[in-house]
Amino acid sequence: MQDFEDRVALITGGASGVGLGQAYALGERGCRVAIVDVRQDALETAATALAESGVDVLPLQFDIRERDAWESAADRIERHFDAPITLLFNTAGVNGFGPLEKATYADFDWVFGVNFGGVVNGIQTVLPRMLAAGQGGHIMSVASMAGFQGSPAAAIYAASKAAVINLMESYALTLAPLGVGVSVLCPASVRSDIANTLNRRPAELAEGSSFNDDPEFVALQHRLYAGGMEPRELAQHVCDAIENERFWVLPFTETREGLRDYFDTIIAAYDDYDTDETAAAGRAAAFERYRRDSEALRSAGSA
Repeated sequence: MQDFEDRVALITGGASGVGLGQAYALGERGCRVAIVDVRQDALETAATALAESGVDVLPLQFDIRERDAWESAADRIERHFDAPITLLFNTAGVNGFGPLEKATYADFDWVFGVNFGGVVNGIQTVLPRMLAAGQGGHIMSVASMAGFQGSPAAAIYAASKAAVINLMESYALTLAPLGVGVSVLCPASVRSDIANTLNRRPAELAEGSSFNDDPEFVALQHRLYAGGMEPRELAQHVCDAIENERFWVLPFTETREGLRDYFDTIIAAYDDYDTDETAAAGRAAAFERYRRDSEALRSAGSA
């Protein structure tokens, strides 16, 4: 996508950190921007700063876990800008650290509700409108480097981000023929506000939680993220990926070798098995026939 000018972008988590960086980057490219957050005060501060820098911005306060709120917000955005939403940035995310063996249902419901449910709600709301408008578009969702492997300290967060990666890969395979681009951003360390997300956890999803909100631990997180990439720099990488129609947004090159080593262990695991090569070839051929036939059925159904 090259034509950012005058497009309407919706950014969740847009009041700070990675989302706010994206709002500046898109505004610089001529987009009109709606920023979404659960924090009204942060929204007002961000909207004022963006407007002062020349960005046409609309702040909206709602919880991205709530589907009805998404529909009313999309209606309001389209009325306000008198144009369809053609850029969706699913950026909002929360994190928590604690022993997985002591995790509660509420821990899973909160993290997955925001990190994965928020992405689903955004796409389910905006994509039909985007397709109906017929002006193309792009959907970008924020996952994490943590989504590539498990984590003893942030297991639920890592699992939610793995789900985002997989879902966005499926959308990338699906939406290209329909004129909608798809990207997934997998950050490592960013100068963001994610260390404070426990402060935004709804009371009904906090009781009995073992997640760590100890001030010393939060301070440790702040020290880690203080050395991270600047959000506005990261946003430039995202926009560059969209302009060049790249799915993977992986600007944290310091993680390359660690990820390579991890995937090498997966490939090496095949060496543990001595199976019948003829039977394996037969299974592979059957799967390839299934793939071709299912693709033909899907293409016929959309014709």
